[in-house]
Amino acid sequence: MASKAPPGTFKILYFSSATTITKKDSEFLPAPLALGKLFDTLDENYSGIKAKVLGSCMVTVNLEYVDIEEDAERELKEGDEVGIIPPVSSG
Repeated sequence: MASKAPPGTFKILYFSSATTITKKDSEFLPAPLALGKLFDTLDENYSGIKAKVLGSCMVTVNLEYVDIEEDAERELKEGDEVGIIPPVSSG
């Protein structure tokens, strides 16, 4: 069952290699936060994630894909759900 974000936070979901680096599937971060500051915030918490994962990942906010650079001023608000989706390779 999906847990709802506590007041004053948004939920971030990690997939694939992002889960490997963070050692978690999800967590809550304080809101509001400018989308453009998300990667720096995550890199402060998980050294190296920006170079290893975030530079090539897709990001969703409330199940819609966003462009970190184009939407940098967008505020991640209380209750939002962000997905960090690294590229997937298949054999």
